Amino acid sequence: MKKVLALVAVTGLLAPSAQADIIHRIQTSVQLGVDAAASNATRVPSVYSVSGENLTTSDGTTSGNIGGLSNFTAGSSVGFTGTDASVKVSGESFQFAESFIEGDKPSTGSTVSSGVISTMPTFGNTVTSSGGVAGNLGGTIGLDGAITITAGGAGTRVTGQYVNELRIDN
Repeated sequence: MKKVLALVAVTGLLAPSAQADIIHRIQTSVQLGVDAAASNATRVPSVYSVSGENLTTSDGTTSGNIGGLSNFTAGSSVGFTGTDASVKVSGESFQFAESFIEGDKPSTGSTVSSGVISTMPTFGNTVTSSGGVAGNLGGTIGLDGAITITAGGAGTRVTGQYVNELRIDN
């Protein structure tokens, strides 16, 4: 009997023992996003140009003057005064060119209210993006891993994630 117990004891010492690392990870996340209001506008300028030779000019009021741009105020077009021209020396060559481009009216600016720009500027070169509205935007993850996400208004994002990992390394 002593020999059997000794054999069992020796066998138990020589048998390899099992070793393993058990890793259990639970991770949850909810990400909510609302776009910001943005506006990028470039006003197109008003441009006036006049050139010529062998001319008598007037701005309609004063002889020798040429036309030009008028003063402007926010919300008003700039406008211009044209040039009256006549040939100075009859029979000689002459040149006359006048051009006017009406640019964008000056703006009084934009106002952001509750994250939204309600009135966007409208200029010759405009890139606009109205802000997002959170509305009912929301998300939850229960202890059982159930994900509940609620869409918001325009310009919103919601992402829910539940990760359950069981890893056994030996």
